[in-house]
Amino acid sequence: MRILKDILYKVAVKAVKGSTDIKIKQVEFDSRKVESNTLFVAQKGLSFDGHSFISKAIADGAVAVICEELPKDIQDNITYIKVKDSNEALAIIASNFYENPSEKLKLVGVTGTNGKTTIATLLYTLFKNAGHRAGLLSTIKVMVDNLEFPATHTTPDSLSINKYLHEMVMQKVEYCFMEVSSHGIHQKRTSGLDFDGGIFTNLTQDHLDYHKSFAEYRDVKKLFFDNLPKTAFALVNADDKNGLVMLQNTKASKNTYALKTIADYKAKVVENQFDGLHLDINGQEVYTKLIGDFNAYNLLAIYGVANLLGMDKLENLRLISSLENVSGRFQSIRSEGEITAIVDYAHTPDALKNVLETINTIRTHNEQVITVVGCGGDRDKGKRPKMGNIASVLSNQVIFTSDNPRTEDPEEIIKDIEAGVSPENYKKTISITDRKQAIKTACKMANKKDIILIAGKGHETYQIIGTKKTDFDDLKTINNFFKQLDK
Repeated sequence: MRILKDILYKVAVKAVKGSTDIKIKQVEFDSRKVESNTLFVAQKGLSFDGHSFISKAIADGAVAVICEELPKDIQDNITYIKVKDSNEALAIIASNFYENPSEKLKLVGVTGTNGKTTIATLLYTLFKNAGHRAGLLSTIKVMVDNLEFPATHTTPDSLSINKYLHEMVMQKVEYCFMEVSSHGIHQKRTSGLDFDGGIFTNLTQDHLDYHKSFAEYRDVKKLFFDNLPKTAFALVNADDKNGLVMLQNTKASKNTYALKTIADYKAKVVENQFDGLHLDINGQEVYTKLIGDFNAYNLLAIYGVANLLGMDKLENLRLISSLENVSGRFQSIRSEGEITAIVDYAHTPDALKNVLETINTIRTHNEQVITVVGCGGDRDKGKRPKMGNIASVLSNQVIFTSDNPRTEDPEEIIKDIEAGVSPENYKKTISITDRKQAIKTACKMANKKDIILIAGKGHETYQIIGTKKTDFDDLKTINNFFKQLDK
């Protein structure tokens, strides 16, 4: 139980009706979870308005309500707190309710278009391997030291974030690495958190269905760095033109990493093969199991963070050399017939370009690259033709298919992708709406030594068609087809 006035600390309150000297057992923004002695927070979302559920929440046991607009039917035995922004209020209240757990461990946030999951996950692994208790909040999963929980969003809601951080504190976790999405920043899910560091990876087109413009998308990312305290560090990719923009107004210590320009943490790719990267990082050589220039950036960011958190440089390099690919990130398997399949989460133009350029840099060019790719429905339509163009230019054969079509017609999505294919590359492409059949066809098209890239879904073990989630795993699907080929 918490006293209401205590968990309102630092919340911008505009008006109060009723007593704040009451006991609160739980905080909820979902009226379906309300029980007795609940503080209900009414949020305005994209498709719902929590203010419509205030009466239901009170009927189910809420004793206090946070709202941006006071309801017309004020009840005498209920406390109403009017605030300017319910999202921000919820984040601060959640932090207070769970006794500000982010202040009791080292919390590092990773933001950018690509690389967030790999960097956060591998930092968690590196610090675990160094003997520390560590936590992870990522797209793929949540880890509280050795306890695993499923992930539902790149950045969870603020109540879940603080609940997990509180559990980490209880488990004596020292470091937590967290993906910070533009949605999470914009919706104030990270407000009230005490970050010890922030990483910026890169910025390319994504989520423009939500942010409406690239400038807005960039500026939302920048807010994360603007709000870092002076005791924190900011580490940005100086090779991305937006990297130094992120540092403009931050109070945190300013640090950079790069492959091409002068930076605090500089790497050179000595060798890039399908079995790993040979890097020179700040004059020290290291062999790693990860592949491609994009992973050279990821590993350099990891090296920089570990160094900024006080890890010995040689120990840092030793641990980096043992890191392995994250699930669904350039994950490869090979058939007995020597066909290589690579499953990757690449779902933006830049990510797809990076993966295909990496494959083309390493391959002998005596083999085909067959790409299976689609685009998600109810998401940024502007990237679809760009991805179609990139896939057709950088592959020998392309199969356009469904990703997560959601409530859109999958065949219309594929038409949007096809629109980006130039006439000279059109003969390279075919379209198969059913993703399983598309992967099967790629297997039938492939010969010895060929490379199949299955892009877009990576670690996901489901496909969303309409509003229904069905089991679907790219890695398992290609593996099953390989077994049939090898019989």
